Amino acid sequence: MGTFKKLFQQTFVYGLATVLPRMLNVIMVPLYTHVLPKEEYGEVSIIFAYFVFFNVILAYGMETAFFRFYNKMKNSKEVLSTSGWSIVATSLVFFIIAFFIQGFIAEITNIPLKYIQLAIWILFLDALVIIPFTWLRAAEKPMRFAIIKLINVCINLGLNVFFLLFLEDLAVGNSVFQSIYVPDFEISYIFISNLVASGATLLMMLPFYFKIDFSFNSKLWKSMMSYAFPVLIAGLAFSINEVFDRIMLDYLLPQDIARAEIGAYAACYKLALFMTLFATAFRLGIEPFFFSHAENKNAPETYAIITKYFVVFGSFILVAVIVFIDILKQLLIQDSSYWEAMHIVPLILLANLFLGIYHNLSVWYKITDRTRFGGYISVVGALFTLALNIILIPYISYTGSAIATLVAYGVMMLLSYFYGRKYYPIPYNLKKIGGYLVLSVLFSVFSFYVFRGNYFVGISLLLIFLATVYVAERKQLIKIIQS
Repeated sequence: MGTFKKLFQQTFVYGLATVLPRMLNVIMVPLYTHVLPKEEYGEVSIIFAYFVFFNVILAYGMETAFFRFYNKMKNSKEVLSTSGWSIVATSLVFFIIAFFIQGFIAEITNIPLKYIQLAIWILFLDALVIIPFTWLRAAEKPMRFAIIKLINVCINLGLNVFFLLFLEDLAVGNSVFQSIYVPDFEISYIFISNLVASGATLLMMLPFYFKIDFSFNSKLWKSMMSYAFPVLIAGLAFSINEVFDRIMLDYLLPQDIARAEIGAYAACYKLALFMTLFATAFRLGIEPFFFSHAENKNAPETYAIITKYFVVFGSFILVAVIVFIDILKQLLIQDSSYWEAMHIVPLILLANLFLGIYHNLSVWYKITDRTRFGGYISVVGALFTLALNIILIPYISYTGSAIATLVAYGVMMLLSYFYGRKYYPIPYNLKKIGGYLVLSVLFSVFSFYVFRGNYFVGISLLLIFLATVYVAERKQLIKIIQS
């Protein structure tokens, strides 16, 4: 059970690296929705959706390949230098091509050229820190990882607050601030803040590039790319599931209302952030653990226990967010014009819980070098996303996008489980996992649709859920804590 302590310690630190910066990042939601009308927030959301796609393309699965080969090969320095210089080369190629065709990109996306130029720089700088951050995780240096991530978001947040809330007032009668203040420049300031933060992060990670050799093993690179390619396909498919709905809404809804609808949808989508934070922090902590313990004879039983407790915590978060949803909406989205999309929050919360379960189930294809299955499953999910969005958006707008997300992640979760049983059987306790899921969904439905705003009932349901978990898991939890 000692392995669990190390796992939970690393997950906690990676949680800090992910949750604390993103909790600071939450402040941007009320900030943006306060400063920007829905149409402009919709435009920002679309640009960030494209960011997600290109971040996946510029990483092209090398992060996951690095983990696999770093733990697998005796000469880890070769893995380090080969993956590092590969990312540098491809990032430079992207940067050059993107700047040559920036006008064309602006035209086909209907995004102003000035935002495209800033986006290219941000993507380039972010790509250059992919392998350094991955190395910190593989080398089990979670504190350094956490500190750099936190500094990045603090710079980004600080500049956003300065530009959007204080610069205009400071520019009155002050020539220095007048020189940098531009009226109606809010969206540009958002991306300038991001650019400065990305540049500062690269500066902090530059020592990494002085540590690696000036060597490149082409044979190793081909092996890594063979492993990484299905991960890239899976990543692109995930991007479709995660953010392509914003882009499709932009094309499928009438032009005069599209970006306002996207703004409301994107803002309320953020209320599912707590589930996303938990799932992301857990995945960051768990992925190195999965690889390093793959040869352990008790690995399947350990993976089963980890997945069960992920479902326990995720189910609790689902109920808790639903119970306090109206308090959270007033804290995070103070402009009531955005609240029209509140009904999509339960769907997105559950969808992200399914996604988190899928990530836990996906251990089977990662440690058996069958990453192509991750690509297959993700592509199936993406096809569901695309098809349902195309069918539903013209009739029910962003509600159709939320339904598509839930269905896609649910299908991916089930496919991973059924294929995993064949290639790497793991003794999941389906009775308990299914019970916790059904109970949390049932309590969420009652709280949101029947007793919404009744905190006596809502908190009672939350306590009943916790009591059920305590009774069912008490003995095993005591063993884990005492180990």
